[in-house]
Amino acid sequence: MSFFSKLMSVLGPAIKSAMRSQTKTAQRAPAPTGRSTKAPTRPAPAPAPGSRRPSSAGTPGAEDSPGRFGPDRTVEIDPRQVGSVQTSYSPVTDGDPDPGEIIWTWVPFEENDGQGKDRPVLVVAAESGGTVLVVQLTSKDHDGDSEFISVGAGDWDSSHRESWVNLERVLRVHPGGMRREASALSRAAFQGVAARLSARYGWR
Repeated sequence: MSFFSKLMSVLGPAIKSAMRSQTKTAQRAPAPTGRSTKAPTRPAPAPAPGSRRPSSAGTPGAEDSPGRFGPDRTVEIDPRQVGSVQTSYSPVTDGDPDPGEIIWTWVPFEENDGQGKDRPVLVVAAESGGTVLVVQLTSKDHDGDSEFISVGAGDWDSSHRESWVNLERVLRVHPGGMRREASALSRAAFQGVAARLSARYGWR
């Protein structure tokens, strides 16, 4: 046997063992990953002081509801100081508020802090200057409360719940402050409300 053959017989197993170990190490090593190119998420900028966020309210929004601002703004009045008013039942679907109709307008909160809500009201009287007097409606039960009178249910409420008129608050609405006509109250229900208001505030 030659010297080379003897040398290979001695070193061969060691060389093969080293090669197998190197192969296993390469298989276990994780594959290299590239650097992520996704930009980091930046937080949304804070609104500037005094800025107004977009409103999520329905239409019309609080900012443009008829009767809220300007010369056509709906206001609470002293019902004992209105003078002569016309309380005759005369609903006509003509785009103008008439006694006996339930309409929608902006109604200020009792605190008179500039806040309020677009809601249905009953037109109870017409004034000589073209404005009308209204009382607000609520679906909250006021059975036994002398400040409220029931007018039943109608199309002005999508759930057809019984509605109550608040006799304590009277508001003045301009034709331009009306958002829409809803429906007409029955003559009997209107006359019941008008009689209570006339007796309470001395309307003639």
